[in-house]
Amino acid sequence: MAKTKTAVKSKTSEATFRHANVSDAEEIQKLVNYYAKKQQMLARSLNDIYENIRDFMVIEKKGKIIATGALHICWSDLAEIRSVAVAPRYVKKGYGKMIVGEALEEAVTLNIPRIFVLTYQPGFFEKMGFNRIDMAELPKKIWADCIKCVHFPNCNEIAMRVEL
Repeated sequence: MAKTKTAVKSKTSEATFRHANVSDAEEIQKLVNYYAKKQQMLARSLNDIYENIRDFMVIEKKGKIIATGALHICWSDLAEIRSVAVAPRYVKKGYGKMIVGEALEEAVTLNIPRIFVLTYQPGFFEKMGFNRIDMAELPKKIWADCIKCVHFPNCNEIAMRVEL
């Protein structure tokens, strides 16, 4: 069954929202790692993206991925929004907000009441209704993923959560 494509409009033009497929993995990695090199988000290996491709969504314009993000389910009551990235020429045009909004809608559909992010961009997520929390409130995340991170235990990402 094909994944649904939805036309979305930003402040400037029309694009297509859809769930990612395996042929998008390299483009997703390139976009995410562009910001990782600037230390604005964590890098993702191509293997990690393939393993989690069902979590990713993209916004596409003229056949090119211009925004991406993922909703990763952690537990029955908790999910994480990860790897939200927008191509530099499309920043501040509403695409990041669309990705987060779609992830939140999907979480509602899945009956997941709490969504969190770990971010270097707290202002963006505060505008989306997220509140800062102590990282200690996310023990499942810490022991599942953070412990494997090169920055552990000296993480400087900001933990934030929204209740749906």
